[in-house]
Amino acid sequence: MIPLADRIAGAPISWGVDGSPGWGHLLSSDRVLEEMAHIGLSATELGPDGFLGDTPEEARERASSVGLSVVGGFVPLLLHLAETRRQAAYASRAIKTLSACGSQVLVLGAVLDRRGYDRSASLSDAHWETFDRNLKRLVAQAGEEGLEVALHQHWGMAVEKPQHLERVLANTDVSLCLDTGHMFLAGIDPLEVARSVPDRVAHVHLKDVEDSAASRVRAGEVPFREAVKSGLFQPLGAGDVDIRGVVTALENAGYQGWYVIEQDKVLLQSPPLGRGPVEDASISVAFLRDLARLVEDPSETNGSPTN
Repeated sequence: MIPLADRIAGAPISWGVDGSPGWGHLLSSDRVLEEMAHIGLSATELGPDGFLGDTPEEARERASSVGLSVVGGFVPLLLHLAETRRQAAYASRAIKTLSACGSQVLVLGAVLDRRGYDRSASLSDAHWETFDRNLKRLVAQAGEEGLEVALHQHWGMAVEKPQHLERVLANTDVSLCLDTGHMFLAGIDPLEVARSVPDRVAHVHLKDVEDSAASRVRAGEVPFREAVKSGLFQPLGAGDVDIRGVVTALENAGYQGWYVIEQDKVLLQSPPLGRGPVEDASISVAFLRDLARLVEDPSETNGSPTN
């Protein structure tokens, strides 16, 4: 059994790095990786296409140069539409890069389009049929390289709302990336998912969410990206998601995968060294390390995380 404290990773999006057009100012991969290592993380996700390098070897070497492994990567694909040559090439490139880096998980984002996450929609029956075929093909393709596909329920994607997730769980056997923040935002209880289908969870993204801000997004009052700019996502322990309950439920069920600290950010400019995203990430790391001690020894209640 690998201790929880040894399964904590970071994601470039916590440093404002996202592949959506016009997302914001993007920090260099060198700075992001160095700051991850500085706060004690041992692993990272891949980030957008090309963020860690143009070849699988470059990505592996860039991460390992600061002592980090690559433990997954968010791969956005249009599963409900017929596969294009461009999409097939991107999927193949991501799979080969993750495999070369020693990752075991491909985190699949079933996007609705390439413009971002502000639009919600429900797929037609025909689109769901295409979705299922493309998903099955991707799972087989990734499996040939030793990767497990973990489908990411996500705001503004094909699998967003409770009924979308229920359909995926009932009609496919794909594994899940349990993202506490996106589930909470969409009205899905991440603790219930952790308790009811822990065997389907292959990867975890830990986000905390400010509930009043989430309510405005749900009501359509504020677009997702604008809410992110305004602090929708908070350091772990500072929001309203039951992070402790989710982690405890998964650990009790025997989960041995990674917990990836994610706090989606939009940066307007590069912050001074040692400031900005790394400060919030440090708070989240400390929270999760404290939680790891409590999970391993429940009698140790002093300094217990309240979230």
